[in-house]
This record gives sequence, structure tokens and C-alpha cells, in this order.
Amino acid sequence: MMSGTIQNREQFLAKVAGRLGRSSILSSAPKREYKYQPQHKTLAGKTMDELVEIFKEHCERIHTDYYQTTTSGLQDTLKAAINKFGGGPVMITKDHRFDDFGLRGLLSEKLPANGCEVFEWNPELGDQNISLAEKSNVGITFSEITLAESATVVLFASPEKGRSVSLLPTTYIAIIPKSSIVPRMTQAAQFIREAVKNGEAVPSSINFVTGPSNSADIEMNLVVGVHGPIKAAYIVVEDQ
Repeated sequence: MMSGTIQNREQFLAKVAGRLGRSSILSSAPKREYKYQPQHKTLAGKTMDELVEIFKEHCERIHTDYYQTTTSGLQDTLKAAINKFGGGPVMITKDHRFDDFGLRGLLSEKLPANGCEVFEWNPELGDQNISLAEKSNVGITFSEITLAESATVVLFASPEKGRSVSLLPTTYIAIIPKSSIVPRMTQAAQFIREAVKNGEAVPSSINFVTGPSNSADIEMNLVVGVHGPIKAAYIVVEDQ
């Protein structure tokens, strides 16, 4: 892309500042100190196990299957969740945690041996990944941050982790490391803000997924499974 020049920048900004009642142009955003900040008090002081229980209870409200297991039992639990949703084809992100949590044997050998196709997102395939996601019955990802208050998983998109994996398959399964669970949106926003302050690369797409697709646009009547995965399951697993 060609670099250009900016004409009359200072005059333009000075005019905007004047319209806003400021005599000078601010070089940075003003720091805001609010008297009341209830967002930091909500669920404060809860233990990790208490947050897990809150998360579990909210899964019922959002029509999401809930599983809890250990690393050693994750393979059997994931297989059971896939079978409950009708089997493959399955699509997963390209994520080292599938190896770290001992799932590679299931995904690369056991499921294919039983006729269940497993696709892995591959940046080199380009748009072909989207076609594979569309034909998949189950999409599986790991959660980066998990919000107990609303039973929401936070997904960071990247070349290896296309957002289509959680959006286009008929059903969706999120694997949730227990340590990723935080009280609410407040902590997720703080995490992302700190990453920006530290100069870290921020994902081009950050997705907050709360159960299967749903809508209550008509007379506030909840309809589940309307514009994305019609069913969802969360698997909370003890960390390595």
C-alpha cells in the first residue's frame, strides 16, 4: 500500500477540539475514575470450584450440555459428546492443546478407524477450510477465557484457529481448561487490555460464544438453533 500525506491535520483537530469545548488537543484518552464500579465486585472472592458451579448452573439456562472430567478421562468424555451429537465429520482447530491433553490418538486414529472423518484447520488450504467446516457435523475448539457468569467461551481467531470451526458445523463442543474460568466479561476485557498495553498482537477476531445459536427477537420467545450450531456442549477439564 502506498503511503500518503495528511493535509491540514492540526487545523482539523483544533476545530474538532473547539467544538467539544476544549482549548487543546489531547494526545491520549483521559483517565476516567468512576465512583461506583460494581463490575469488579460481581462474583469477587469466589473460589475456582464455586465459579465452576456457577458456570455449570448457567449451562442449563442456555441449553448447553455440561461435562466435567480429568485429563485422563477427557478422551472418553469427548468421544461420548461427539457420539451424542451424531458423530462426524468433525472439524478441529490447529491447536497444540489437542496434543497436550492427550486427544491426538482419538482424533487421528480411533475416530477415523470407526468411519468418523476428522478435519483439522489448515492455513495453507485457504477457503477450503470453510467448505470443510460447512460439511462438518461437529466443530471442536479450546476456550481461551471462560466466563462463569454467563457460561460464555472466548475464542481468539488466528490463521490456525478459524472462527468458522465454532460457527458453521451443525453442533459445537468447547473444551474448557478449568484455569481459564473467570467471573465475568470484566476479567476478559482486562486481559485483552493488558495484552494491548504490553504491545502484544491482538487477534483480528475475538468471539464470545454462549451456547448454541438462539434468538428471542419475536415476542421474547427463545428459539434455539437458528443461525449457527443447533446444539452445544462444554467440557470442563482439569489442567495438566
